[in-house]
Amino acid sequence: MVKYQIITESTGDLTPALIAELGVTVLPMQFNLDGASYRNYPDGRELSPADFYAKLRAGATCTTSQVSMADYHDAFTPVLAGGQDILYLSFSSGLSGTCQAANLAAQEMAEQFPDRRVLVVDSLQASMGEGLFVYLVARKAKRENLDLDAAAAYAKDLAPKVCAWFTVNDLMFLKRGGRLSGAAAVAGTLLGIKPVLHVDDEGHLIAMEKVRGRRASLDALLKHYEATVSDKNETVFISHGDCAADCAYVIDKLKALGVKEIYQGDIGPVIGAHSGPGTVALFWVCLLYTSDAADEARSV
Repeated sequence: MVKYQIITESTGDLTPALIAELGVTVLPMQFNLDGASYRNYPDGRELSPADFYAKLRAGATCTTSQVSMADYHDAFTPVLAGGQDILYLSFSSGLSGTCQAANLAAQEMAEQFPDRRVLVVDSLQASMGEGLFVYLVARKAKRENLDLDAAAAYAKDLAPKVCAWFTVNDLMFLKRGGRLSGAAAVAGTLLGIKPVLHVDDEGHLIAMEKVRGRRASLDALLKHYEATVSDKNETVFISHGDCAADCAYVIDKLKALGVKEIYQGDIGPVIGAHSGPGTVALFWVCLLYTSDAADEARSV
């Protein structure tokens, strides 16, 4: 029997059904929307994705924060006190300080519980890329009854192989996040330019190409999928920022390509605050490590 608990954060955008199926623990991250503080629970109990994106479209300003040390202690303590170890699968260190904070919390827990262990593995991903990573690790650990070290080793090997591509509909959110200049955002909006972005093998967000028009940007996600997927029989995750019709378009195309297992979810407020409404993100396991896959995708 597996004698450790897998814990992650709500930035993985896993659905409540998947969380229950996998038996993982999800820590809600915090965000502030026009002065009001919320926790990003997977079930949207404090603010639903639809309401969140409606507020963004109406001009609300949102800021986010990582999991606090107190939250880590509150989550870790009962698990360790109950005689279990912890495998913590974190939000990308290239996008947040969450992974570093989790490691600090693990060190503090080691002093309090010297006979127990907390292993932290960086997912190098965000949104349902992190979710896919957690899903694959938890599923393998459960099916093969992996011990803590084996599960952590698999997670470390898997992390750079999870591929993430997405496109945004509103360039102004990338501008607010400092990933696009004001002039470029205005010019791109006027010209109907849509960026296609990728998370590299160090967990950083990079712009890969620019296409004109929404449909072309969605098709670009599929192009990169076909160029780099390891096996079309493997699971694909897709998340969206309140644009279900665009998400459905991509799913229909994936099914036409022969993909059978597709999980869909919402991009939650912590990620959505930076990507904005209209974002569509696609995640799969690459045939190549993502640095190679990115080079391959550029040539497609």
